Amino acid sequence: MENTKVYLEIVKQLREMISADKLKSGDKIPSERELSERLNVGRSSVREALRALELLGLIETRRGEGTFIRDFQGNQLVQLLGTFILQDEKAKHDVIETKNLMEMDLLRLVLKRADKKELLQIRNLVENEQLNDDQFFYQLIKIADNYLFSRIWLVLKDYYNSVHLEKVVYNRNILFLLIDALIEKDEEKTLSLYRQLRNLSIITDKY
Repeated sequence: MENTKVYLEIVKQLREMISADKLKSGDKIPSERELSERLNVGRSSVREALRALELLGLIETRRGEGTFIRDFQGNQLVQLLGTFILQDEKAKHDVIETKNLMEMDLLRLVLKRADKKELLQIRNLVENEQLNDDQFFYQLIKIADNYLFSRIWLVLKDYYNSVHLEKVVYNRNILFLLIDALIEKDEEKTLSLYRQLRNLSIITDKY
């Protein structure tokens, strides 16, 4: 079995065990030997896959105790990438670009799914200065109601903040106009205002 397939099979097996056994954060998972026998693969392949899962912060190994499920709420992976990977300028640019593209797709989703009442509630929070830039977009993500989108955006946002990338200036006036454009369901105006918010107006062809 190829290494990639081994990794995916282990992830699938763990997910099934977590669901079937109602395991939660802090619970112990089977040993390398048990996983090796269940999956009919070598222990070295299991060990490498578990190391990858540990790097992602999904599990942790405690010396003399075993391997346990972690609560993936921390930012260990973010810190790791911020310290090593994201020191590369190209990687930093990619994070910024990907975050911008995701936020534009988010706005398109909100245009389709949000009702006026939800958007007026966000507008009220902006008016009362209760939201910063990240919080504003997170409110929109909740309206979009896409869990995977939410998880990816949160990780990107943390990467972005962890390495002190281009500081986002909180522009309340543009956010007001952006909300109004969403209420009007005007996609062209919405995306144009987003570009202003992110200073992308001079490179609109890329987005």
